[in-house]
Amino acid sequence: MAIRRVVKDGDPTLRKKSRKIEKIDQRLITLIEDMIETMYDANGVGLAAPQVGILKRVIVIDIGDGIIELINPEIMKESGEQTDVEGCLSVPGVNGDVSRPQKVKVRGLDRKGNMVEIEGEDLLARAFCHEIDHLEGILFTDKVIK
Repeated sequence: MAIRRVVKDGDPTLRKKSRKIEKIDQRLITLIEDMIETMYDANGVGLAAPQVGILKRVIVIDIGDGIIELINPEIMKESGEQTDVEGCLSVPGVNGDVSRPQKVKVRGLDRKGNMVEIEGEDLLARAFCHEIDHLEGILFTDKVIK
């Protein structure tokens, strides 16, 4: 495993849509493991592959309850609303209020290729939305309430 460089706002990679993953292989597993190590090293709660310069649909999240890894994640259902302060490893030193769903149901693949569904509320729902936005080339700063 290795700590990768987190790309910062202004890098064009952050504004591009990530590609769907067709094959889970050792290179992808290494990417996931590197992303986890990078996220922990930076004291983050989530990281998307574009943040390490890779345009693939992979996210990792740990809000304190253990690591969640999702390949090709998508939000299946959302409900409620919450507004809270967000920041981002790719936009250091910047925070802002962002409105997100209170609860989401997310579906994706685990590293073994199994389909998983996870329901998240509060901070976990916010983290899912934030990281999946990265896969679409969207930064939290695009959604900050003025």
